Amino acid sequence: MRRAVLKEAAKRFSWLANVTLYGCLFAGGDLVHQLIAQEERMDWKHTRDVAIVAISFHGNFNYFWLRVLERRFPGKSAGMVFRKLMLDQSFASPLATSVFYTGVSILEGKEDIFEDWREKFFNTWKTGLMYWPFMQFLNFVLMPLYMRTAFMGCCAFLWATFLCFSRHSGDGTAGVALAFVMDPRETLEEMRKARLARKKPKIQEEN
Repeated sequence: MRRAVLKEAAKRFSWLANVTLYGCLFAGGDLVHQLIAQEERMDWKHTRDVAIVAISFHGNFNYFWLRVLERRFPGKSAGMVFRKLMLDQSFASPLATSVFYTGVSILEGKEDIFEDWREKFFNTWKTGLMYWPFMQFLNFVLMPLYMRTAFMGCCAFLWATFLCFSRHSGDGTAGVALAFVMDPRETLEEMRKARLARKKPKIQEEN
């Protein structure tokens, strides 16, 4: 009985349920990143910024994008699923990654809002190709349309943890993120030294 009521509510309030869940899970990914990083205090402002970007763009975009894909390529045949995957990874994935890096930079008031995008976008997109095609394949094959954005949100929980680490300390590669999980403090120290080394030539050129 309860399951039937929840299912009916999810169908009736599909947009609200999907977008809200997506945003909460995405923001949760940032909290997990901060906990793993063992920061002295939680940066709630950053979590808020991540949630704003996730709800205002990612959740809404994916909700309508998945419906456009299903309307254009209906069904779960191999050909239809393949077309949906190709379009999703060649258009939606790069767009979503770009909006995350630039959107959070805008909310933080950075002077150069494209700095993180220039340095980390390509690595992040390549890393995503090792993760999202498999998740989206399960989504297109197993999930009903009204649950697909929510399923993406569950997958995005882990992805958001990776994105927040990449933006804060990483370079968009899976190898550095894995090293961070295994030994957060040593990895952060190495990344800090690498950033300082990259800044020195710029300072010398200016002088």
